[in-house]
Amino acid sequence: MDIRAMQYYLAVVREGTISAAAKALHVSQPSLSRQMKELEEELGAELFVRGNRRITLTEEGMVLRKRAEEIVHLMKMTEDEITQIKDHISGSVRIGAGESWSFHYLSRTAASLAAEHPDISFHITSGDTQNLMDELDNGLIELAVIFTDVDHTRYQSIELPTEDYFGLLMPKDCPLAKKEQIHFSDLEGLPVIISRAAGPYLASLADLSSLNVIATYNLVYNASLLVEDGLGYAICFDKLINTSGDSPLCFRPIVPRIKNAGNLIWKKYQIFSPAVQMFIDRIRSMINEQ
Repeated sequence: MDIRAMQYYLAVVREGTISAAAKALHVSQPSLSRQMKELEEELGAELFVRGNRRITLTEEGMVLRKRAEEIVHLMKMTEDEITQIKDHISGSVRIGAGESWSFHYLSRTAASLAAEHPDISFHITSGDTQNLMDELDNGLIELAVIFTDVDHTRYQSIELPTEDYFGLLMPKDCPLAKKEQIHFSDLEGLPVIISRAAGPYLASLADLSSLNVIATYNLVYNASLLVEDGLGYAICFDKLINTSGDSPLCFRPIVPRIKNAGNLIWKKYQIFSPAVQMFIDRIRSMINEQ
């Protein structure tokens, strides 16, 4: 398999038919059909079922789509990094992060770096810890912010000084909003919305079996809409949703206070592009100077 075959295959998947893909790629339909057939023969598997209107991916085809997307993305990253070997630093810094106030350390570092090197771009992926670790291990991002223990045999890390605290996001007009702080016992029998990433961590600190977990989320903005529209009460980090002014929501801390510190991690023994290495050095220096 070569990179062009992967790009052509992804075009067929994206366009839905070989004829539409051939038009988008500016190649002849017979030529593209032949290349797809050769790809199937090379892999020894049928990749899609050809229908009258659209193709349908087989199980093998779905596996190839995922890997082809990663291969093409890694090739683009390689091309970007090679172009950075010039008199000035340019290129991309790819970061995966959960939602946290501590992300300000990364955003301030990015702003500082961009002011000196305007050709550096930043690409941020939001997600829960498991998704981010998968992307980090597959080379789709270089850095990740996680809120679980760091495996120091595999990763290097910088602990972010800010600690996040869990609390309850709720409507301002609900009975619980009259309280200054929330105990887990206050939530018994109520519909609760929790973060997919925080669920196991919360369970290690409190008995969640009595809670009615009606939904899970990985983006707190979506959780805030669920709360606003009356689905339930969301357990989340503080300072992430604006509850001031005309907001219909309010936030109350959960006691005992449950705090969680973030860690910026990257794979050990990895050689980075100048832009990524400069980002790591800059954020480490910023934290050490505090």
